[in-house]
Amino acid sequence: MDPLAVFNLLLLLVMGHFVADFGLQSDRMATEKCPGQGVVLGWGWWLCAHAAIHGFVVGWLTGVPLLGLAEWLVHALIDLGKCRRCYRMGMDQGLHLLCKVAWALVAVTCAPLQG
Repeated sequence: MDPLAVFNLLLLLVMGHFVADFGLQSDRMATEKCPGQGVVLGWGWWLCAHAAIHGFVVGWLTGVPLLGLAEWLVHALIDLGKCRRCYRMGMDQGLHLLCKVAWALVAVTCAPLQG
């Protein structure tokens, strides 16, 4: 495993996370993705769409669509926990960034297996 490759991919994933979580997430999406808050659409649609953006970013940057799917699911679960007040913003962001470490390690470790 090349530590520099992991670090470089991790940097891109973290930057992509902040673009998706703060640049691409509208105020409406941030509010209405929580249970009981859906006004225009049901909350589940907002949460699914928001998490899918994150999944797309991870799949695109790693070149591994299955990691994108994993991000999609895990991101939705983490955000749902925040919506239900299981933890606050700091823990939410920490969990998301911990996932990026995992995705970078998996992507770089599995890169030779991809072809």
